[in-house]
Amino acid sequence: MVAGPRLTLGGFLARFALAVLVVGATYNPTPYSYYAWVRRTGFEWSPPTVFGGVVLLIGWFICVRLALRSMGGMGLLLANAFLAALYWLVGSWGWLPIQNVAAISWLGLFSVAAILAIGMSWTHWRRRSIMPPG
Repeated sequence: MVAGPRLTLGGFLARFALAVLVVGATYNPTPYSYYAWVRRTGFEWSPPTVFGGVVLLIGWFICVRLALRSMGGMGLLLANAFLAALYWLVGSWGWLPIQNVAAISWLGLFSVAAILAIGMSWTHWRRRSIMPPG
């Protein structure tokens, strides 16, 4: 059996960058997101907004499909549950700025991107642990 390409730090960072791009372009607390753009137009559909939405939908489909194939639905559910419980714990200690909506939005954005990037990389990590070295 021929071993597939190894996951490198650069490969993981590229997956993380793709996930941040897709998640951040969809929504972020700045005026530079698809949601803010469509909201400024009064949610009226025009060719540019529909085209941008389709491009984002393709990006989401690629990221979620790859993550689902490697981690499965239960794996993604557990990753989300883990982060939710962690943030709840840290928030109960008063370490999260829960009154700052922008900060919490960015935390959620990077959390979703991290889960997608780990999901897209999971197959490489799993294959590496199963395959004998050499």
